[in-house]
Amino acid sequence: MVHRGRQWSLPLEDRVLLVTAYWRTNLTLRQLAPLFGVSKSTAGRVINHLGPLLALQPRKRFAKDTVLIVDGTLIPTRDHSVAERSKNYRYSTNHQVVIDADTRLVVVVGKPLAGNRNDCKAWEESGAKAAVGTTVTIADGGYPGTGLVIPHRRQRGQSELPAWKEEHNKSHKQVRARIEHVFARMKTWKILRDCRLKGDGVHHAMLGIARLHNLALAG
Repeated sequence: MVHRGRQWSLPLEDRVLLVTAYWRTNLTLRQLAPLFGVSKSTAGRVINHLGPLLALQPRKRFAKDTVLIVDGTLIPTRDHSVAERSKNYRYSTNHQVVIDADTRLVVVVGKPLAGNRNDCKAWEESGAKAAVGTTVTIADGGYPGTGLVIPHRRQRGQSELPAWKEEHNKSHKQVRARIEHVFARMKTWKILRDCRLKGDGVHHAMLGIARLHNLALAG
């Protein structure tokens, strides 16, 4: 005899709506649960169970002419076991996010690291570097020595860059701005402004919101 376990009191579509409403509004479970006619504990179980299933799956292959953009973003996180004080003086986690420069779709989100980890180390330790492989990837000046395409810098004793390097930096900045636009859209989901989830919860929320961002962008 097969035991399926306890039946959910909400149909699947309502459970998905509950999770996305939680991510979007960042209401407490005590506030959210009555809106769906369930208990606080049931709402918590739904989020813990369904959140990981909504996660973005990293792209495994890239076309030869693909150009990617990477940057790190800090998510204020209340679980201090996975966070550290960062440059904004709040306990945060550092998330390395990679987008397709052409489509602006999120293709990789690295595992979260403590917010005081610099982007160079986070790029490698989060798994984002391994996921991208040899695909051409653009980054800001915070990634020196990583092999990524970063802006030109003046050498010691050099008063200004040659005109062609200045022009290259201007173009580089315009393209790289696309990932800032992605972050701005993702952070309309209020849970990414003050995450109360514990453990892997912040990672699941980030992956889920990245997937929803892609769905909205793709229409």
